[in-house]
Amino acid sequence: MTKFAFIFPGQGSQFIGMGKDLAEAFPEARAVFDEVDYALGQKLSELIWSGDEDELKLTSNTQPALMAVSVAAMRALETKGLSAADAAFVAGHSLGEYSALAAAGSIAVGDAARVLRIRGNAMQAAVPAGKGAMAALLGADPEQAKSLCAIGSSEGGVCEIANDNAPGQIVISGDKAAIELAASKVSDVGVKKAMLLPVSAPFHCSMMQPAADQMLKALAEIEIKAPSAPLVANVTADVTTDPDAIRRQLVEQVTGQVRWRESVTFMASQGVELTIEAGAGKVLTVMNRRTVKDLEGLTLGTPEEVESVAERLR
Repeated sequence: MTKFAFIFPGQGSQFIGMGKDLAEAFPEARAVFDEVDYALGQKLSELIWSGDEDELKLTSNTQPALMAVSVAAMRALETKGLSAADAAFVAGHSLGEYSALAAAGSIAVGDAARVLRIRGNAMQAAVPAGKGAMAALLGADPEQAKSLCAIGSSEGGVCEIANDNAPGQIVISGDKAAIELAASKVSDVGVKKAMLLPVSAPFHCSMMQPAADQMLKALAEIEIKAPSAPLVANVTADVTTDPDAIRRQLVEQVTGQVRWRESVTFMASQGVELTIEAGAGKVLTVMNRRTVKDLEGLTLGTPEEVESVAERLR
């Protein structure tokens, strides 16, 4: 069998209606949405399938919603005799790391939903509205991004690399003034363009420390088991299976850099030839091709894709 990894998308992949056809086609997928609704004491499934897009975009809703869709897709695939345990690795982008852990049986779905609700609220509340910003650096390499962060933070503000997504796609995060300063100096370091992102807070930088403190408490209260497949963690771009290390790294991830490009490179170096993006959209699949050109990518978000992935892996 081809060596493959399951990967799980993060914020930005959400859309109204995601996962509805999975829930209608597979009772096992429907049960995931029911479990999340029960855990949150909210009909999140109704918001996901037919609600208001702006309400779904609220971080506290987006995070458990995307996890629910990802795990529902995996439960549907399990009816075909395939699970996370069959993969060489699991990995997720930011909140997608929780989806990966839930899919691999490391964290219970209800617990994942509750801690992601806490995570979403805590990240939103960590920095006053308008004080933080994020920008995508198009065409930048890590050294150029570091140079821009040094420029941005030269006047005392926070300016840090938040996401290293793929070659030429790096995101910086921090104080609004520092990010705007860095963005204005892209031509000085040979970067093509900086785009300020329409985000509600400066994620994955040291300004998120209040949220990390809350996650330390929240994660201490849930059971974390060894995942059925090794997790490639955001903050290390390396394998983690130890529950204590997973707990610690999930806290570090709130303020730490999402090392996605390195994670994909690592999985490919270990012989992974195929990634399967479980959940909404294909953002990671598209990014991964920029990192490893010959890496095959499939998506797992509809009943038809469940059938085709099962057929591909047989």
